[in-house]
Amino acid sequence: VSVRKPGEEFGTRTETKNVNSVRFVMQVVEYEANRQVDVLENGGTVDQETRLFDPGTGTTRTMRSKEDAHDYRYFPDPDLLPLELDEDFLAECRASLPELPDAKRARYTGELGLTEYNARELTAEVETFERFEMLLAETATALGKPEAAVATQVANWSLSVAPGVVKSLGDEANPAHASAQAQAAILKMQDAGEISGGQAKEIYEIVLRTGRHPEEIADAEGLKQVSDTGAIEAKIDEILAANEDKVAEYRGGKDKLFGFFVGQTMKAMQGKANPGVVNQLLKAKLDG
Repeated sequence: VSVRKPGEEFGTRTETKNVNSVRFVMQVVEYEANRQVDVLENGGTVDQETRLFDPGTGTTRTMRSKEDAHDYRYFPDPDLLPLELDEDFLAECRASLPELPDAKRARYTGELGLTEYNARELTAEVETFERFEMLLAETATALGKPEAAVATQVANWSLSVAPGVVKSLGDEANPAHASAQAQAAILKMQDAGEISGGQAKEIYEIVLRTGRHPEEIADAEGLKQVSDTGAIEAKIDEILAANEDKVAEYRGGKDKLFGFFVGQTMKAMQGKANPGVVNQLLKAKLDG
C-alpha cells in the first residue's frame, strides 16, 4: 500500500503479512492508507517495510524493514518485450466491452424509472440482470407497452415475488419451467386485472411444479378474478341489506366501516372479486 497527492510521484509503499481473507485485505488497505496519510500530514516519512496485520484490532505494526528494492528480490524478466498498444486497438477493446454495472444502473434509474435499490439489486450479479432484461422484453411485448411502462412491475416480480415462490417450493420447483414466456403470461394477466397478486403466486407455483401454461392453469383451477360488475353488484346489495345499521353508521361519518364492506364482499365472492371493481361499486352505492 502506498499513498501520494494527486500529480506527485508514487509514494513509498509497505507490504503487509498475515492477511488471509478478502475482508482482511479491505481492512489492511483502509488502515494502511489512513496511517500513511496521517504520517505524511504530520511531517513524517513513510518507511519501506514489511508490516504485520492484527485481525483482532484491525491494525498493522512493523515486522521488519526493507531498505531498498533489492530486498524484495526484484529483477527484470528478460523474456518480456516492451508492449506498446496503439489507440485504435484500445478503442476497439473499449467498444467490445458490454454495458458495465454503473452504466446499467444509471440506465435502469434514468430510462426505466426504477428505484436506486432495485437498480442496485438487479445489477449485483450477471445472471440476475440477464433474467430481468429477458423477462422485461418478453413482458413489454406481451402487454404491447414500452419497457419503461412495465419495468417496475417486472423488477418487483423478479426481486421479490418470483424468488419467494421458488424458495417456498424448495426442491419441488423445477427451474426449467421458470421461462420468461411463462412469467410474462402471468404478469400480463395481472396487468389486465384478470388475476390478483395472490393468484399470480399460486399460478406460478403450479407452473414451477408442472410446467403447465399459466392461462390454462388460471382457467382450469378457477384462479381468475371476477370483474363481472353484475355479479359483484348483486353480492354488494345483499351485504348492504344485511347490514343496514352499519350502512347508517358509515353514512353518519364512520368512514372506516368501508373496509368492513370490502371484506364482506370479498368473502362472499370467495376472494375472487376484482378489488378495484369492488371498491368502485361499493363507493358508488354507499355514497350515492
